[in-house]
Amino acid sequence: MTKAELIENLSNALKLNRADAENAINSLLGDIVTALKKGERVNISGFGTFSVSVRRARTGRNPKTGEAIPIAESRSARFRPGKQLRDSLNGPAPAIPAATAEGSPAGQ
Repeated sequence: MTKAELIENLSNALKLNRADAENAINSLLGDIVTALKKGERVNISGFGTFSVSVRRARTGRNPKTGEAIPIAESRSARFRPGKQLRDSLNGPAPAIPAATAEGSPAGQ
């Protein structure tokens, strides 16, 4: 799904004109980006959590020459899906089989 499709779906679902739906999406995404730039976590209950991951500076190698090159520290956005999102994608977790009377797992 593209951003344009997301805007169209929001517009249809809430009976908004396209410009208002686009403003809502842009505002939401802008707020998430602003919070991440500040180093804050963004937790959307039932959906997931956005956070910032910092990759420390390190020395890499040029694969062609083998020369050592410095790689600067960088920040990246991470997303960790919430339980409700994971369950909706994968279905509920399978039940753990009960142990038999002798204490060994069922089916062995």
